[in-house]
Amino acid sequence: MSDKMRWRYGDTNPVVAAVDGATEIEIGDLVYLDTDDAKPASAQADQGSETANQEAFAAKYLGVAMQRSRAGDTAPIRVATTGVFEFECPAGTFELGDLIGPDENAAGNALLAQQVDGVATGARAIGRVARRVESAATTVLVNIRSTVMTGGV
Repeated sequence: MSDKMRWRYGDTNPVVAAVDGATEIEIGDLVYLDTDDAKPASAQADQGSETANQEAFAAKYLGVAMQRSRAGDTAPIRVATTGVFEFECPAGTFELGDLIGPDENAAGNALLAQQVDGVATGARAIGRVARRVESAATTVLVNIRSTVMTGGV
């Protein structure tokens, strides 16, 4: 997926995170902290199920990439740890406060870096719906909360 600025409003409380030279991150990627480096959700090792993938990601969720990092780049990037962001999602409806987590790819073996879906528990969540979606839509506004920096949802 290409760079897409997803921030819509609210304080982003950014942090500057290190990135390995081999890691590629696009603007708008959901990123997690892997020891001491930011990585996109799609780089997380498959945990065997969507639930396990979402729980593992949410436990180390850092935020949303506000800068890109191309292969070979070693400069740190800015990552938003809070704020309201617009993400693609499977067509559906959402109520204010619904829990949102990263979505899994069609093959069921990796998370998508820039797509979310509703989740059933806080252990799988990275944020909450910030604007009601009463007619099926393919985007949703999410008030994100970094687990690493704010303790999560």
